[in-house]
Formats: sequence, structure tokens, C-alpha cells
Amino acid sequence: MARQLDCVIRGGTVADGTGAALREADIAIAAGKIVAVGKVPDRGAEEIDARGQIVTPGFVDVHTHYDGQATWDSRMQPSSWHGVTTAVMGNCGVGFAPVKPQDRDRLVELMEGVEDIPGTALHEGLAWNWQSFPEYLDALDARPRDMDICAQLPHGALRVFVMGERGANLEAATEDDIAQMRRLSAEAVAAGAIGFSTSRTLNHRTVKGDPTPSLRATEAELMGIALGQKDAGKGVLELISDFNQPDVETEFAMVRRIVAASGRPLSLSLGQAHSKPDGWRDLLGMIDRANEDGLEIKAQVAPRPIGLLLGLQASASPFSHLPSYQKISALPFDQRLAAMRDPSFRAQLLLEADGGGAGETNQVLTATRMLTNYGMIFPLGDPPNYEPGEETSLANQARREGRSANEVAYDLMIANDGRDFMLLPFANYAHFNLDDTGEMLGAKNTLMGLGDGGAHVGLISDGSFPTYLLSHWGRDRAHGRIDLATLVKRQTSDNARAMGLLDRGVIAPGMRADINVIDFARLGCQRPEMAYDLPAGGKRLLQRATGYTHTMVAGQVTYRDGAPTGALPGRLVRGSQPAPAAA
Repeated sequence: MARQLDCVIRGGTVADGTGAALREADIAIAAGKIVAVGKVPDRGAEEIDARGQIVTPGFVDVHTHYDGQATWDSRMQPSSWHGVTTAVMGNCGVGFAPVKPQDRDRLVELMEGVEDIPGTALHEGLAWNWQSFPEYLDALDARPRDMDICAQLPHGALRVFVMGERGANLEAATEDDIAQMRRLSAEAVAAGAIGFSTSRTLNHRTVKGDPTPSLRATEAELMGIALGQKDAGKGVLELISDFNQPDVETEFAMVRRIVAASGRPLSLSLGQAHSKPDGWRDLLGMIDRANEDGLEIKAQVAPRPIGLLLGLQASASPFSHLPSYQKISALPFDQRLAAMRDPSFRAQLLLEADGGGAGETNQVLTATRMLTNYGMIFPLGDPPNYEPGEETSLANQARREGRSANEVAYDLMIANDGRDFMLLPFANYAHFNLDDTGEMLGAKNTLMGLGDGGAHVGLISDGSFPTYLLSHWGRDRAHGRIDLATLVKRQTSDNARAMGLLDRGVIAPGMRADINVIDFARLGCQRPEMAYDLPAGGKRLLQRATGYTHTMVAGQVTYRDGAPTGALPGRLVRGSQPAPAAA
């Protein structure tokens, strides 16, 4: 008797997520799971012709910030446009639970400052029908979505919940505080938190400029929280640190002790600092040695420069600090564009730009120097170019044309009706190429991450990392390309296993039917665009993709050619998911 199949994907070239060589095969799906891979004689209620296309597992994004959006929106865009079928949020120690009513504004200010999500949107969009972390999970569980989500317990929220003003003021936790954090950590993981995240970087500040509450947490505090996960018997740890408290060796030694004592896996952010271009190698070497010693520590890395998008649509530009620009910065886009096109305004703004930063505060001067570092600012272009040659920088363009770099930047801001962007890398681009990034991607103890989907909505659009990883590194790069099977493995099974999600990330019988069908020749990232679709009309940069002909979550097609089908099979994943039993 023929099997009752919901769907059969026919004749695609399968990159199964294991790193094995690509092969042509059919994929049979029933009840949300893959039931056969190979030659499938039975028919499905839906048949997808994948001949000439690549078929991959759905992508697992381990570093997003949909903590607010997931409470009011069923579509985790832009990530769901880029083949992501499982997203881990609550990274960098920021989030919205646990929370006491009097601390809600504080958590919004922290998220707005650290992750550039408009506070007005958060104030309007968050229902706050929770206080404890388990209650927050229940609120997430009530909404269907276009992908699965996993939530981490954020240190900033936990610390303020337990310590109140003392926690926000960076005071050391007492033994009683740590005991309570340990209990709440165990409670959160038992209820379904996939892990815990913390931040130890000065770059993370509230919108008022205050440091993140977790900045100076002691080893005893971090250890207590990690031991809470050990008490629960599961969970992962995520960390971002400057690794200078007081130095990288001392900080990493603490990380090793926490992982050794708790037995929980940990991932941390890794990038190339332009001030110390080879420093990432030292940290990665320490990670490699820790793994040789049996400690599960991974580095989250990015597939392209880490930086900002500048322009008339974005939240920043080389002229943001200037008095004349500040007068128009709050105007609607069309009015700002009209002002910038006015010759008298242009003359005044360029005069101010050429005058330098006299009288400005140190903080403004620092920002100004970065935003006018024209030797490291490039036209993004359409389609976007994230690996531009040094000769294309605004400084070099200005020299060739005999103009000032300010003039070049000004003209780029109003070109194409003000829709263009400039790319300002501040990490991963010290040598004006991505060769070092390629080494990070190929290292044995790294994970694909740091896309920050849902965050930095006025300054970046890096939720497109999965699409860029495959298209640039697997097809377009002039040298140093990586084979497609390996790239797919990096974005699927490697990330899934690191999060304890063993039921997905591989195309095999018994596994969850999260699948992408991709016209690889057309795969690519479109130019970012500004949308005003957040609560209270808040703005966010969105970046679409081309080439995804089908994205499937739990056996249901959620997107066809980038358009939503209306299916919302995604759910909150409560904790780790075991591998399916052998058939």
C-alpha cells in the first residue's frame, strides 16, 4: 500500500547538512518530519519540483534579538526571508524577563541602547503580561510563527530582577543574590530556556549611556548562574566580552573554570579588531586548547565585515553630528532629502563638515572620527558589495576626483533618491579583504553567528548573513571559496548541535522537515531598505533575498519565492531537543 505523504520534493541536489557530498535525491515528508531520502515512488499531497536547485536543511541562526518582536509579530523578518527556520534569541545578556513592573522601562532602555531597537516601538509593542521567565515563555508560546524560536535567560534582566538598583549600578552580588540567581537560572532552563547569556563589554550601554548591568559581574556570580543550569541538567551559555578584564588570558581562564564546573557548553563572540588585527588568533587558539582538554567552547563568527550602514535612511551618517543636519534629522525622509538637495543647505553643511569638531564632547568626537573615517567607508552599491577593494573607499575616490571626501559622501547620500548606503566596517576588515574571515569560517571550533536579526535596526541589516555565507563564499568570491556542502553544514547541523537541537539541521529520515529549496544561481542579498512597520511607526532596515523558491518549517511551506504562504507552523522550542529514535 502506498504511503500517505504530505509532500515530496523531487530531484533536487541535496546538501544534507552533514558535510557529505551533494547528491540528487527525492525527499518525502509526512506529519512534519522527513520519512525518506532517495528515490521516492509514492506521491505527495504536494509535489515540489526541485530539479536544478539546491535542497538544504532550514538554517539555524544562533544569534538574534527577536525578544520583543516575537511577542507581537508572527513573522521573524528579515531572518525568515533568508532561509532561517530556527532562531535563538536573548543573546548578549539583554531581554525582557524576568522583570518587576517598576523595572520595565530600565529593560527597554537597555535593549534600545545595546541593540538599537526603538524604545517607542518596545513601549507600544510589549504587552508585559509576564514577570517570571517561565511566564515570558508562556507568552511566547501563545503566538504561532513562520519559524521556531528559542529563548535564552538574559543576565541584565536577571540581575536587575534580583538586585534592583544595586544590580543596575554594577554592585557586586552577595551570596544571597547569587543563590537566588542560581535558583532562577535552574527554573528558567527547566521551563524551557535554551540557555543563559551575558555581556562584559563596554560597547553595550543603555540609551542613557549607562553600562550594561552585567559588565562587572564577578566570577562567583557567573559561576552561580551556570551552576543553575547544571542543576537543571541542560542549557547553553553565551558570552560577549572585551577580554580585557584585566587581559585576555585572565578572562578566558575564568571562562574555562565556569565551563569545567558547570559542564555546560559555551559560545562567545569573535571578530577581528582593527586595532589588533591578529588578536582573534590568540583567542581562537585558547578555544582550541580548551576543546582539546574536553571543554566545549565555541566562537561565534560572522561571514563578512562587522560594521554600520550610513546614509539618509540610516540612523547615522558622516554628517549626523553637525548642527545643520541635526535640525533636519527628525524630519520625514522626503523632507530630509529635499533639504539635502538644496544648494544652500549643501554649502552650509559642507562648511560645517570641513570645520572639524571644535567644541564637541569627547564622546561626540569619538563618534565623529569613526563616521568620517573615509579610508574605511565604501559605497555599498546595489547589489550590495560587502568585500569592496581599498581603492573604492570614499577617501580614494575623493583623491581620484580631486574633491573632498565630505563632498563624495554628501553626493552618495542623495544619489538614487537617497536610497543608497555606505558601508563602514569596524571589525573583520583590517586588511581590506575577508581572508581572515575565511580562516575563522574554516576553523574547527567556530559557529556561524552574530547576525543580530531583529536588532540594530537603524544601523545594520545583518540578518542576511545566511544568504551571504552561501552566495559569496560558495559562488561569488574570486578566491578562497568554500565548498557548498561545508557551508550548509556550518549554518545547519553545526549550529543545531551547539544549541542541543538534535532533531533538526540534517536531511535524514526522522528529522524535522525544516527545508530550503534554493535556485543557487539566483541566490543573493538585495539592497537594504528602510521600513516603518514597527509598533508606533518605528523604523527598521530590512533586507530581502532572492533565490529561495521554497522555505519549509515542520513540513509546511512558509515562503514561496520570498512571499509568505500564510502558514505559521513555527513554535517556541522549550530547551534542547533530542535526536529522533532510529527507525
